[in-house]
Amino acid sequence: MGKIVFSLFGLMALLLGSGLWIGLGLIGTGAGLIEIFRPSMPALKLLSQQAWNTLVSTELLALPLFILMAEVLFRTRISEALFTGLSPWLGHVPGRLSHMTVLGCTMFASVCGSSAATTATVGRITAKELISRGYNRDLVTGSLAGAGTLGFLIPPSTIMIIYGVMAEESILKLFIAGIVPGLMLAASYMGYLAVRAWLNPSLVGAPPPKTSFWEKLVALKDLGPLLLLILGVIGSMYGGIASPTEAAAVGVSFAILIGVVQRTLDLRGLLTAARQAAENCAMIGLIMIGAIYLSTTLGYLGVPRYIAAEIQSWGMSPFLLIVVLLIFYIILGTVMEGLGIIVMILPITLPLATAAGYDKIWFGIFLVIVVELAQITPPVGFNLTVIQRLTGDSMGRITRAAMPFFYITAAFVLLIALFPGIVSFLPDMMSGR
Repeated sequence: MGKIVFSLFGLMALLLGSGLWIGLGLIGTGAGLIEIFRPSMPALKLLSQQAWNTLVSTELLALPLFILMAEVLFRTRISEALFTGLSPWLGHVPGRLSHMTVLGCTMFASVCGSSAATTATVGRITAKELISRGYNRDLVTGSLAGAGTLGFLIPPSTIMIIYGVMAEESILKLFIAGIVPGLMLAASYMGYLAVRAWLNPSLVGAPPPKTSFWEKLVALKDLGPLLLLILGVIGSMYGGIASPTEAAAVGVSFAILIGVVQRTLDLRGLLTAARQAAENCAMIGLIMIGAIYLSTTLGYLGVPRYIAAEIQSWGMSPFLLIVVLLIFYIILGTVMEGLGIIVMILPITLPLATAAGYDKIWFGIFLVIVVELAQITPPVGFNLTVIQRLTGDSMGRITRAAMPFFYITAAFVLLIALFPGIVSFLPDMMSGR
């Protein structure tokens, strides 16, 4: 078995290190292991079966729709509406408008499902506005890097859909489980910003002119389209009216309507959004085919059982196991993007977590937060790249600015490991347990 494990990581390092696409690298690794250790198995037939079973999954239908919704919303004035609608309410709270990025990302994440899209959409307005108003540049970019990752945790989430399909778990339960951790993590970011501003008021510039309560209410009208979209997508799912796929279709329709009403979306823009969504879905589909093919291959070879037994023989406590997995995933995040981290290692780590007493819903949320860490871990962290394009700052400066939010997120992982009820509370309550 040691030869199989050595060959697994050797082939993976060779193929992915050569610059091959992740999906093709995973397929090549699986095929190579079959040819070396099980040459009698029909590798091509197994690949075709796994590709078909993956792509025709009904749970996966929501994925392209949520991606299309994010692409359409990126071409609307949602980001401007978030700023004008929220700023009158934040001008005189501790931290002032520095909370704009966190609240804006939290609200946009509830209809987006993509970390990069959340960061880019919210950041293209808030970053420029806050910096021009005298807010500390590092505080702005750091909070945007951290809060932008909420696009994966606050449902709907494309990562949760992929995990749900691979782990054969309810996507709706995963969505429900992400609500409380997502809001708690957002509140943690805002608490940090408030404390920083209290300790050093110069970080947040001068307070804006006071506005009356009536003016604040009037400003909320700018949030109307986004709130209706949130109600249509989230409300229809949690109200039992629509499945995640049907809710995604509702969201696409609402997003197109918003773009048409705002006169920011024409036929050419819609076609561009559809083409970009198709490209993203093709990339994700190839990665999922490769991951499930490799997972099936490893199952035939007995690798997950072997590694799980070896690690269990170390006698680690469940909490220590999660600490080890967290460190392991953080290291992977320095050289791989989030989706690749999940699909490549899931066949090995999921059995470990379930054997330690954590259920698949909890482990899914754990993985999503770990992927958030990968989004702000250099040199691959995609959120950092998005912010660099928006601000023109160096990668080193953006990374240093994002580090406090990295530490907050890592600490939050340990918190939910100590208190798993943070994740399971809402799903259990809604299922009547």
